[in-house]
Order: sequence, then structure tokens, then C-alpha cells
Amino acid sequence: MHELLNVLYVVTQGAYVRLDHDTLRVEVERSVQFRAPLVRLAGLVCFGNVMISPHVLHRCADSGITVALLTARGDFRARVEGPQQGNVLLRRAQHLALSDEHRTMAIARQFVAAKIQNSRQVLVRAAREAATPGDGDRLRAAAASLAAVLGRLAAASTLDAVRGGEGEAARAYFEVFEALVREDRAAFAPHGRSRRPPRDRTNALLSFLYALLRAECAGALEGVGLDPQVGYLHALRPGRPALALDLMEELRSVLADRLALTLINRRQLGRDDFEVEPGGAVYLTEAGRRTVVAAYQKRKSDLVDHRVLGRSVPLGLVPHVQARLLARHLRDDLAHYPPFQTRT
Repeated sequence: MHELLNVLYVVTQGAYVRLDHDTLRVEVERSVQFRAPLVRLAGLVCFGNVMISPHVLHRCADSGITVALLTARGDFRARVEGPQQGNVLLRRAQHLALSDEHRTMAIARQFVAAKIQNSRQVLVRAAREAATPGDGDRLRAAAASLAAVLGRLAAASTLDAVRGGEGEAARAYFEVFEALVREDRAAFAPHGRSRRPPRDRTNALLSFLYALLRAECAGALEGVGLDPQVGYLHALRPGRPALALDLMEELRSVLADRLALTLINRRQLGRDDFEVEPGGAVYLTEAGRRTVVAAYQKRKSDLVDHRVLGRSVPLGLVPHVQARLLARHLRDDLAHYPPFQTRT
């Protein structure tokens, strides 16, 4: 159980949320594990097999407390609200921000800046532990390139310039991604980024992890009442979760890339965990997918420092915290959207 930004997140499977006068009690095997006064809560988010008493649902509806239900993996399933809620106003604010060119660019720039900074941290850390001096030099040079793009991003005056900076940084990052692979490079060294379909094992792994992260971000946005289809960095297209894609940019390297490298460099995945189709597309096998999903769930329990909250939080809750911070910015409770950035 975690209370962040006045929202209670219940992640323990088999937990039971019940009402005790004006307090929510979370019980596990009939033992009280957490108490939270209703007056200080703005939301309740339950993951997977978490039971909620009818009294809790009624009281939350009466008190304007949103209850969001997600799968254990974080996929959105439902949201329970009372008859008078502010989500219509939040969604109106979301659309109005999209109609404001300067505000759209400011939000998009924050997503891209955090993505570049977090990607750069991956390169800087890896350079210290590079397999060869040559790899270290390449990684440091790429990190310097990302820093240069980041410096120019502040002066970007159009959305196209922001997108161009993101593309330039992504190319520099993936050009040296093979230097991050320390084990079995013959099998896992990628040649840039390939997708739809992925053409090598590392790209297949990244694509699968990005799909998990995208679903996680969409669930987080739905949980706070934002529309995952209406984004600021990615262009709007029918059926495309543009805002979920926006949000995942700052989290790609933190939640997906670093996990992919861990699975490869610790030999938790091998050549046999992938299959090559006749056309050259590469995908994880069923056994490989199970390994990745298990590792992904474990990774989400790792604690990370959150600069805005000033405390450590489970990595799996970061998309939910960021979605709520974005909602606060769109409501004008925050002057700027504060993206998630890892520490040096």
C-alpha cells in the first residue's frame, strides 16, 4: 500500500478495502496493514485481486473520491465515480491545452527533455562499466551528443523543432546501443532501432517491453480521468493512444531499456528465447515472454527517488504519479508539468 499525492494505491493481491467510520482500512488475511482517513484522499487505485466493500464504493462516490480498477499488470479496467465529478472539466482542459500552440509545445518539450536526460544517464552509467575502452569512448561521445541536444531544446520555438530534437537524440542513443550489450554480442548487438517488425533479438525485446509500458501509461491516464488518445508530442490518429505514447517517452529508458540490458547482460534471456520468422521478423517465444513479464513485474517493485515527491516510490507507480501531476498542470494547479527524471 502506498499513499502518493493524496491517492491510495493498493497493490497487494488478496487485500480487502473496507470502511471503518471515516477511515479506509486495508486488510490482508484479516490483519490491518494500512489506515487512511477519507478526508485526506482524492483517489483510490486498486491493482488486480483487490476486494472493495460496497460501503467503500458508496462512501467514495458520495465524497468525490475516484476509485480506479486496474489489472495486476496495470491495464485499465474501470473507474467508479459519483454523479458530480471534475473529469469533464479535466478533459476540457486537456483539449484546450491542445488548442494552445505554446502550451502544447511546452508540455511536449518536458516529455522530450526528460526522455533525453534519462537516456543520457543510461549511457553515462554504462560508460563507467564499459566492456572495452573503445565502448566507453563511444558511450561518452553519445552522452555528450544527447547533452548538446538537450541544451538546444530549451530554445526550440516550434513543436517540429522539439520533435526534431527528440529524433536526433534517439538516433544518437540507438547508434551506440550495441556498446551497452556486454554478453553474447553476436546474438544481441542491435543495428539501430527497428520495429514493425523488429529485425533482431534486442529490438524484439525492446518492442515487447515498450508495449507493456504503453499499456501501463494508458491505464495510469485513464485512472486519473485523462483521455489517452489526446496527446501533445505525438500526432493524433484514430486508435492511437497519443498521450500514453507521450508519457512513456520519459519512462522508456528507466523501465524498459535498462531492464532489457539487465536480461541480456545477466543471461536471463538467451538465443533460444527468440524465433525468426521467414520474412526476417524476430519475436520472443512464449517462454521468453513469460521470463520478460516476470522480470518486468519484479522491476516495478524497485524503489526510485522521485524529485517532486521528495521520497522513494515503487517504479511501477511512477506512471500513475506522473499522470496525476500532468492532470494537475492541465487544471492550472501546477505552472509546469514536472517530468520524471533519474538522478545522476
